[in-house]
Amino acid sequence: MEEYFVKRPLKRPPIHPGEILREDVLPSLGLSVSATARKIGVSRQQLHRILACTHPITTDMALRIGKFAGNGPNLWLRMQQAYDLWYAENRIKEELSKIETVSSTVLIA
Repeated sequence: MEEYFVKRPLKRPPIHPGEILREDVLPSLGLSVSATARKIGVSRQQLHRILACTHPITTDMALRIGKFAGNGPNLWLRMQQAYDLWYAENRIKEELSKIETVSSTVLIA
């Protein structure tokens, strides 16, 4: 399957991966937060913070969720990266507009 890359800039914020886990994955599996936390080897509080979208999916958590869901860690990390980039870009948009892009003829050593 070919990977789809999102064109930037997005006008709307990407969905936090915790929301996908909370709204789609866990209900379809019929699992509670506590049961899921036990299955992936983390505390209920740690998983709850991700489901509440207050904490990011770390590489460790992406490995755990990817193994649990059967879709690997890359999907979860890409969702988190898209989420983080969107908010960072919007937070420093004015500063970014002042940075001059160097010519593509400049070689990076």
